[in-house]
Amino acid sequence: MRLIEMEIARQGWKGMQCGCGGSAEHLARDLLQLAGRGSRREPSHVSLEEHVWSPAVLWEPAPAVTSVALAALADDVAPTAREWFLDLLQHMVAGEGTDSATAQRGLDLPELCRDLAVQGLWLLYEEVMSNRSLRAVGTAFEVLTVVEPDRVRLQRVREVAAHWLPVCCRTGLCDDDY
Repeated sequence: MRLIEMEIARQGWKGMQCGCGGSAEHLARDLLQLAGRGSRREPSHVSLEEHVWSPAVLWEPAPAVTSVALAALADDVAPTAREWFLDLLQHMVAGEGTDSATAQRGLDLPELCRDLAVQGLWLLYEEVMSNRSLRAVGTAFEVLTVVEPDRVRLQRVREVAAHWLPVCCRTGLCDDDY
């Protein structure tokens, strides 16, 4: 069993409310498909918008999906799947609100997702420094601008990686007001 499968298996998907209104149980299959671990055995894009995130809110499965995205970065997934998981992670850390049912239970999903992403800082830095693809480098750096508490380290990486960072990351246009 790979890291991503282990992380998916440890989540209580069935007991979570999905943004689509049903159980989040289908997200386990969707995430496996995204990673190329589904029945097709190759990565296949699945949109999790309106299931886990929307432009306005995150739904209950967001922290679990954040953990799975980090596991995917630590795992051996195809480059396209890697980019999809980085995009997904970016949506999780950039979330602005929590669905009302989850908020009534006192949970701040964007904050929980950012706290989880901090645990994967070195995975994100490795993605930036590997320079495997411009898209992956840019997305990983943008996630770092949201979650990295050490702004000096972030600036140093910006300087070291300046030649392969996208212009918005190189110039600080993508930086979140931490």
